[in-house]
Amino acid sequence: MKSLERIRGLVAGEPIDHLPAQPLVMQLAARHAGLDYNHYVTHGERLAEAQLAMAEEYGIDCLVQCSDPARELIDIAGGDDSSVEWATTGPAIVEERALVRDKATLSTLRVPDPLAPGRMRDRIESIEAMRRLAGPDVSVVGWVEGPLALGAEMRGLSMVMMDTYEDPGFLDELFDFTSQVARAYWKPQVEAGADTIGMSDAAASMMSPQHYERFIYPAQLRVVEDIKATRPDVIVRLHMCGRTDDLLPLMKELPVDIWELDFLVDLVHAREVLGPERVILGNVNTVEVMLTGTPDDVYAAAAGCHRICGASHVVGAGCEIAPETPPENLHALVAYARDHAPADVPST
Repeated sequence: MKSLERIRGLVAGEPIDHLPAQPLVMQLAARHAGLDYNHYVTHGERLAEAQLAMAEEYGIDCLVQCSDPARELIDIAGGDDSSVEWATTGPAIVEERALVRDKATLSTLRVPDPLAPGRMRDRIESIEAMRRLAGPDVSVVGWVEGPLALGAEMRGLSMVMMDTYEDPGFLDELFDFTSQVARAYWKPQVEAGADTIGMSDAAASMMSPQHYERFIYPAQLRVVEDIKATRPDVIVRLHMCGRTDDLLPLMKELPVDIWELDFLVDLVHAREVLGPERVILGNVNTVEVMLTGTPDDVYAAAAGCHRICGASHVVGAGCEIAPETPPENLHALVAYARDHAPADVPST
């Protein structure tokens, strides 16, 4: 069974040979390929090659075109990257130079054409390369910034947080715009070869349940519903970093297929809230287990996640795998998936 059939089967609740392993590898993939990270994120073909090399060496069940928070942002700004610091770990947002620090700027912006020359098109071309290099049977994951993530990149996270109290109407306009960007961006990625669309909205974990319900959930829902209404065959994977325990009661109403949970989330609570059928990816601790633990620690932690999650489970870590993670630990994580069918849930 190949990786695309495996993940589709798991999501559909059909029998598969073993658990899928889909750890998120970005900086680690660049390091493995001997690439500077900024080169990795700006050269789609190299990124595709690096992802394929990781999948082949470690047995990872997907190639992921997720790299940094500045693809949509720079194209919205017409190619201007002045709000971005090109650090050694990739583009980072500088709040003091945020694109929409002046709220009046928002009305002057337009949703960029993802196929026009720019960083959004680079992702699409990278997905085309992934599909060409890996063939039709490997899962390829495209990516969009979630409404809050992109809004925080455009406005600055601290300003967004203040806006929740000082100017909620402006935030409605901002998140309407950012959800439009995501809705314009997912389809060309699927047409290029992606079978899955990941949506990252990391900063949502910093929102109260009330503000998440008021501002973020409706914008996320517009994006996910657009995907499912247009292409119900596309797998949707929601990635939200941080402690989202108190947001789960509303998150579960999103029609996504895979909930990728941070290691800070109480997995027992998550399974209770989401119910037994929804697929959970994660959430092995990326620091105490993956980075500094032993292979036996990793294997045991993966077993613990499987025991809690049950059969509707994708083996992975609770966020991106750190680039310094020992290779034997990543091998151990994938080995657990290879050794267990979904129904082979450990009893203790």
